[in-house]
Amino acid sequence: MSQRVLVTGAQGFTGIHMVATLSALGFEVWGLGSDPAKRAPCTHSYQYLAADLTNPDALAAAIQTCRPNYVIHLAGIAFVGHHSPTAFYDVNLIGTHHLLQALEAHASELHCVLLASSANIYGNAAPGLLSEQAPPQPANDYAVSKLAMEYMAQLWLHKLPIVVARPFNYTGIGQSSNFLIPKIVSHFVAKKQMIELGNLDVWREFNDVRDVTHAYAQLIQAAPAGKIINVCSGNLHSLREVLALTATLTGHSLEIKVNPDFVRPNEVISLGGDPSLLRQYVADWSPRPISETLQWMLT
Repeated sequence: MSQRVLVTGAQGFTGIHMVATLSALGFEVWGLGSDPAKRAPCTHSYQYLAADLTNPDALAAAIQTCRPNYVIHLAGIAFVGHHSPTAFYDVNLIGTHHLLQALEAHASELHCVLLASSANIYGNAAPGLLSEQAPPQPANDYAVSKLAMEYMAQLWLHKLPIVVARPFNYTGIGQSSNFLIPKIVSHFVAKKQMIELGNLDVWREFNDVRDVTHAYAQLIQAAPAGKIINVCSGNLHSLREVLALTATLTGHSLEIKVNPDFVRPNEVISLGGDPSLLRQYVADWSPRPISETLQWMLT
C-alpha cells in the first residue's frame, strides 16, 4: 500500500511534530503551507508545497502534484483570541471545503483523510469526561468554525474516507506563548517574579503534542471512515498543580495574580475527554505524564 502523506499546516506547531512522527514511521511526507518563504525548520526532510487554503486553484494544483494516499489536515486558525472572527470561517470552514473539493478528484488513491477539529466544539457547559456523544455547545467563533467544518465534511462522506479527530488540550515545544502552558513555562524559564492567570481551580487535560501526532498517525492507518474520535487522555490537572510542578522542576517560585479579565463566568471546574473510542483504533495509546512534557519544554 502506498504511503504518501500530505500534512496541511506543516509549518505550524502541530505540523512540525506531525512531520517528525510520520517520517520516523517511514511514510513519504509532503507538507503544505501558505508561505513558500516561511518553511519552518524541521529535523526530517519532506517535500514542501505552497498553497493557501483560501485559493482553490492553487490548492488543486498542489494536490495534483502530490497525489497523496493519506491526508492529515491541520491547517487553520487555532488561537481563540484571534483578532479577526471572519478569518476562522474563511480558513477553517471554507478552506477545508476547498481542500475536500480538490481531494475529490483523487478519491480513488486516498486511504484516509483526517480532519483535525477541536474539543472546543463541546463548549464550556458540560462537566466530566466527555464522550463523542456529548452535545456540541460551541462558545466562540473558533469552536463554531470547527463544528461547521465537521458538518460540511459530511457532504463528502460518500466520496472520501474522512475521519474527524477532536483533540483536547495539548502542548509542547514550539507552541505559541499565547497558549496557557507555554506562557507558564516561559515565565519560569525567564525567572519572572509574577504571572497573571485566570481561575486557578480548574482541571483540564494538558496532553503532549507527540502523543497527539502519534494518535493521528495510527488513526490514518486504521482509517475508520465516517467516525468522529476524541483524541484525549482523561488525565486532568489543575492550574495550581501545573504551577507547583513547574516550580519544583525549575527550583523557581513566582507570584501568581488572578486577573479578573482572564476568568470566565460559570466556568466548568473539571473538563476532559473519554478515550474509550480512541483506544479501539490506537491500541498502544499511553499518554505521557504531564511532568515529562513540562520537563521537555523546560530544556
